Amino acid sequence: MVDLDLSMGADQVQVASEFQQLEIREGELHLRFFVTPTQELALPAIIVREVISAPLDRITPIPNTSSLLLGTINLRGRVIWVADLSQILGESTALNTERPEIPVIAVEEQEILLGLAVDRIVGMEWLSAEKVQQPTQVATSMAPFVRGEWILDEDTHQRLRLLDHKAIISSELWAA
Repeated sequence: MVDLDLSMGADQVQVASEFQQLEIREGELHLRFFVTPTQELALPAIIVREVISAPLDRITPIPNTSSLLLGTINLRGRVIWVADLSQILGESTALNTERPEIPVIAVEEQEILLGLAVDRIVGMEWLSAEKVQQPTQVATSMAPFVRGEWILDEDTHQRLRLLDHKAIISSELWAA
């Protein structure tokens, strides 16, 4: 906690106050993103290694691989696979690649690094782990990858689903 010193100037008090606001955040930091134009999801920020906006020509397609994979990308000297997260989650339409750049979330689990291509990144947000509920009305193909959900708006039933990155990385889909 930052103590406010009475001898501080107004600018110093404002800065100290801003630091206090940063310290009282509750919950855990999460990355919010859209996997399709209408479906918003979240991942714990602690497993996100990097978020990049990759030009399509930086993603090298690899022939004779799973249709889930867009290809590979060089991430700071390390070659990683980039997968279409919408297809992993069972969406019928593939990610729109007809654009200059594709947002890619590099997630890491036990030294396995995987790039997840998404529709768009929303940003980081503090979300309470205590408010995560059991997911409801989840498609069968998506269910193994959803850890829980937050209800953002009771009236509109707007939900934010929390993905299980371990389930995605260890999925049997990669064998296909």
